[in-house]
Amino acid sequence: MLTTILALPLLTLAAAAPLASAIGSARVLNKCANDVTVWSVGSAVTGPFTVAKNGGVYGETFVKDPVTGGKALKITTSPDGLYTGAPQTVFAYSLDGANIWYDLSDVFGDAFAGKKLVEASADTSCPAITWANGTPPAGSQTKVCSAASDVTLTLCA
Repeated sequence: MLTTILALPLLTLAAAAPLASAIGSARVLNKCANDVTVWSVGSAVTGPFTVAKNGGVYGETFVKDPVTGGKALKITTSPDGLYTGAPQTVFAYSLDGANIWYDLSDVFGDAFAGKKLVEASADTSCPAITWANGTPPAGSQTKVCSAASDVTLTLCA
């Protein structure tokens, strides 16, 4: 009987471990014919990260920024675009417990005008954001889904 009592908590902890680590990632998939540059911006800036043309990927595990609460993946078509005022496409996300809030916006112009952009969760029951011509449509672009699934922004989809 003692063996059973000791074994039960171990089994319970082992079964719970995969649930605690079930967290997705924010990803940028570059299908464009040119490299792009990504910076991860919250209370600190990391990058730049070059994402290769024709299939390169940048990804980071969803995190809750301790100061801002959210993160923004700022994407430009120029290597120094974050610091030169170049057009930026911004994939922002906020981890809220078991949920991930995500949106898409542009600042300083439209970096991918004329190119299709799709931001979607790997969970196909979640809403996607699609910019058919690389420019933001009217209305809110904010969506929410389970944080267990990756959310990918596909450039030149």
